[in-house]
Amino acid sequence: MIKTDALIIGAGPVGLFAVFELGINGLNAHVVDNLDRIGGQCIELYPDKPIYDIPALPQCTGESLIKNLLTQIKPFKTEFHLNERVQLIKNIDDKWQVETNLGKKFQTSNIIIAGGVGSFEPRKIPLDDTERFENTNLYYSVKNKSSFKDQTICIFGGGDSALDWAVDLSKTCKKIYLVHRRDDFRAAQHTVNQVREISKTGKIEIFTSSQPKKLIGDKLINKVIIDSKNKDVTLEVDSVLAFFGLKMELGPIANWGLNLDKKTIKVSVENFETNEKGIFAIGDICTYPGKLKLILSGFHEAALCAKSCFARARPDEKYVFRFTTSSSEIQKRLGVKNDNK
Repeated sequence: MIKTDALIIGAGPVGLFAVFELGINGLNAHVVDNLDRIGGQCIELYPDKPIYDIPALPQCTGESLIKNLLTQIKPFKTEFHLNERVQLIKNIDDKWQVETNLGKKFQTSNIIIAGGVGSFEPRKIPLDDTERFENTNLYYSVKNKSSFKDQTICIFGGGDSALDWAVDLSKTCKKIYLVHRRDDFRAAQHTVNQVREISKTGKIEIFTSSQPKKLIGDKLINKVIIDSKNKDVTLEVDSVLAFFGLKMELGPIANWGLNLDKKTIKVSVENFETNEKGIFAIGDICTYPGKLKLILSGFHEAALCAKSCFARARPDEKYVFRFTTSSSEIQKRLGVKNDNK
């Protein structure tokens, strides 16, 4: 059982800033995210897209914003639990008992849902009877790239994830078949150029205007049949990776007894607490009168939410608001050396 002052669901920008706000108030947090990397929508949907409405940053990208937020929370040594999602919650003696889909258990005074528009789920291969391979050699994310060493693998997809992994895994794999349903790739141009250069060596073989038709095997996939420009092509493989993008669902959150409004959670504007004491929702997933779905709004919600989390996690201590510019205690938590005499 992992004990923590707060458990944050969602490792996007708002969840990361919640870590900061909790940290400067002396509270520790663990973060759970269903994706395999930190960043949420900023990393998955628009890592290179310019963002213009972050205060004091006239322009930044989704990726640079996440990197800066990670630098900001570095002093708190936050532990992230990626490729996991919160499955079950229950309240025992005013403490929340939380369990993930991998069986990891937490005890916390506060749950902060910062899941953006919900849980990101991978889009599955659109073929019947593929689920039986998901526990063997069909993957929708890469958890351990060393497991593909010396293998022949088939990668479906034409976006950043598919091409980034094609480039990375080509260093250790025996061969990679890259299969995309369109003629043109949707990834960053420099990555497309890298893939095409590697393909000249034969390490990557590209099939465009092609789609999966059948996965063949008993317990393991050993052959993939693709429809390539209206012709069947059979590929012998050791593993299959599919990157068809993500879909967004509330997932288990829908069953937690929260006051829902379609796919958002109603909260109090005072502290962004839900109808369940000790469960808060911030960022795009929450709704209230006048709500604006902006990263800036999520940062504001995280700050007020952290104040109420302190009251629950430290009921015997008085909350004292302090400015970071003048509080030596906060500066100490941030690792700032104060040389003022």
